[in-house]
Amino acid sequence: MSKESRIKLIESIEKHRGTKLITYITSTRANLEVPMALDMIRKIYEHLVKIEEDKKDKIDIDLFLVSNGGEGTVPWRLVTLIREYAKKFSVLIPFRAFSAATLTALGADEIVMHPMGMLGPTDPTVANPFNPTDPTNPKQKLGISVEDVTAYISLIKEDAGITHEDELVQAFNKLADNIHPLALGNVKRSLAQSRMMAQKLLSLHMNKAKEQHEIKDVVDNLTSKLYYHGHPINRKEAREQIGLRTVINADSELEPTMWDLYLEYENEIKADDPFDPLMDFVSQNQDLQVGHGNSIEIASKLAYIESTFRTDFVEIKHSVYGTKQANGTYQIVPNITSRGWKIE
Repeated sequence: MSKESRIKLIESIEKHRGTKLITYITSTRANLEVPMALDMIRKIYEHLVKIEEDKKDKIDIDLFLVSNGGEGTVPWRLVTLIREYAKKFSVLIPFRAFSAATLTALGADEIVMHPMGMLGPTDPTVANPFNPTDPTNPKQKLGISVEDVTAYISLIKEDAGITHEDELVQAFNKLADNIHPLALGNVKRSLAQSRMMAQKLLSLHMNKAKEQHEIKDVVDNLTSKLYYHGHPINRKEAREQIGLRTVINADSELEPTMWDLYLEYENEIKADDPFDPLMDFVSQNQDLQVGHGNSIEIASKLAYIESTFRTDFVEIKHSVYGTKQANGTYQIVPNITSRGWKIE
């Protein structure tokens, strides 16, 4: 019944807006979050082809988007692909659309935001083989926030009042002693890419020659003036402080429908339920005897791409083997047995 209810909500939005709708949802579930990635481009393309075959001409297309972000190259490829098929391209934001999802929204002619809708800064946090090791987990590398690096330099200059060239060199060398120079170079390259991407996406629907100042302001606001990568940008702030004139409020009829559709996906992905294989194992093995073992399988959905034509989703399966210890605790060994796209 869940798919049937989602399709009815999608059809309701399409009828209200006179558009065709594609949803793209990535898991924001704790311990099982997944990023926007290039593997979904082909899936989106197949939905667009179905829309074109059905309508025989270009039509207004809405992208219903929920994600904490992902690969920096995804927004450009996704937006330019959709715009090839759309007369007008809009992004509907019911809840979270952070980082790469915000960049995607920048490329839309219209951003329709629910009161719970949130955009976010586009300053990247970069991963690189030369990043420092996480002291709490030596097997993991720490992500480096671009803004943390620039804030360190600002701290030295503005707050500590250090302006002499030799002292600035010493301060930078101190940073380079703790973070590999190639990792710092990657930070600079990622920031430049993020700014370039934002400019290119905005220029798809803004006049680059006449509105260059407005484009620069939006890019500056999103990449360097919010200071905190996790800052949630509401729709009023997006318009009045960030300068996104394309942001509009969902109207009184669309607003509850957008939220109901989001809740359907939230339920399917279990976004509010942290992934905890130990808890799942214990709940299914309350009567397990001490010293005995058992296995369970956990299937979880990580992403959805859906339209009235088809439902694509990513599913991951874990096999969890566990035993009950003499002290009453459980010891488990989880293993991924499969992961990939499926059609519902």
